[in-house]
Amino acid sequence: MGGELVFVVPIEGPSYDGHREGTFGIVHPAAPHYNTLLRVDPTDRTGTRVVGDLAHAWTISDEGRTYTLKLRKGVRFHDGSEMTSRDAKASYDKIINPPAGTTSFRRAQYVDVEAVEAPDPYTIVFRLKWPSASFLTALASPFNWIYKADILARDVRWYEKNVMGTGPFLFVEHQRGSHWVGKKNPSYWDTGKPYLDGYRALFVKDPAAQVAAVRAERAHAQFRGFTPAERDSLVAALGPRLTVQESPWDCVLLVTTNHERKPFDDKRVRRALTLALDRYQASQALSKIAIVKLVGGVQVPGTPYATPPAELEKLAGYGRDIVRSRAEARRLLQEAGVPALTFTLKNRGLPMPYEPVGVWLLDQWRQIGVTARHEFQEAAKWDADRRSGNFEVVVDTQCGYAVEPDLDLYKFLSTGVSDANYARYVDPTLDELYRKQSRAVDLEERRRYVREFERRLLDEEAHYLYTLQWHRIVPHSARLRGWTITPSHFLNQQLDTVWLAE
Repeated sequence: MGGELVFVVPIEGPSYDGHREGTFGIVHPAAPHYNTLLRVDPTDRTGTRVVGDLAHAWTISDEGRTYTLKLRKGVRFHDGSEMTSRDAKASYDKIINPPAGTTSFRRAQYVDVEAVEAPDPYTIVFRLKWPSASFLTALASPFNWIYKADILARDVRWYEKNVMGTGPFLFVEHQRGSHWVGKKNPSYWDTGKPYLDGYRALFVKDPAAQVAAVRAERAHAQFRGFTPAERDSLVAALGPRLTVQESPWDCVLLVTTNHERKPFDDKRVRRALTLALDRYQASQALSKIAIVKLVGGVQVPGTPYATPPAELEKLAGYGRDIVRSRAEARRLLQEAGVPALTFTLKNRGLPMPYEPVGVWLLDQWRQIGVTARHEFQEAAKWDADRRSGNFEVVVDTQCGYAVEPDLDLYKFLSTGVSDANYARYVDPTLDELYRKQSRAVDLEERRRYVREFERRLLDEEAHYLYTLQWHRIVPHSARLRGWTITPSHFLNQQLDTVWLAE
């Protein structure tokens, strides 16, 4: 097998520390240097099946409140020292309770953890305050790299500027703005892997230059994804030398109305705005030009907790009769005293998919007598206005590293509970439904609570408006084998299963 995999990364992360970063700009180049306790199965297209990584077995006891993981023996860090439960505990202590002077991007996902224990060198125990349906997925986070305890004890911020893990590839170099290089770890614990001799990540911001690199076969892939037009141009140029993998994407653009601004404090107005949207026609038209496609609710279509289409159609804005829906929307606006509603829609100044989705929204609302002005903002201003409430209506976003209700629904909890709820409402009923679904370990019971949460969020209160599910398109060299697309562009980047065919 062997060979060097070359891939393009559109952005660079500000630091090397996966515990404090939330961007694929660090996961794509750096994940091959590390392992996590558990991982999402690299062959699972749904991105939901959890398997072992540094832990080879686990048990759940104490009515779902104690997770005991058995670690592999003989795993070595790249400096030659053995990895033990002491390193795993130090890594999770840093994630769950970041010491002064550092931050953890994922701290909120572990509020259920009461204690992390290392009773022997090859056992790590997580004791929870209450049962958690998503805890195994949380342990499979692609960001939760296991670091060396001795290094963290000396300098908890060392990993922000340095790389040293247990993963399938050794770090060679990073030249900012240019490239990142890794080479095969000859002492990797998973015997026979990795298959590649090494990899090279090329940092290329310009989308046209990314496409050109794949077209000219200077790069095998860009793992985040391309647009339909970019895919088509690559297929036309490369033919059978190209393979295209596509998947629903655990990202969605939302319409967030500021509940502290009139008339958006009135759910009749919010409901009218969602009733105006012909999501099914948009799915056909926008999927030809943008990275959006499927009509969905609060879970990615086709995954375990997703609402079946026939049930989804019962929610406001999801009915098939758009004439009837828009008539109801106009009636609600009249009843709310704003038959000729006008407002500014703030949107992130990114072409894909923010611009086409924003243009579509304005056209849809125009058909119920609503006039919206489109204001594109550069990313920092857009983010600041969302967070401060300086908007009437804003295009917002929600993405997850795995398809899991706890991750995908957390944003929508009451302002003050969730730091990411920019709609500025308090809804104790939603908060309680979230708590119930999170602690329900029975699949059917949990699915029922997720549906109730979805119905209240999107229909009864119309707190948020969902547009279309993002759609991930990864055209790559036909030589690239052993890589499976998932609904998350954060997953499946350890590259231990990947090889290059002759």
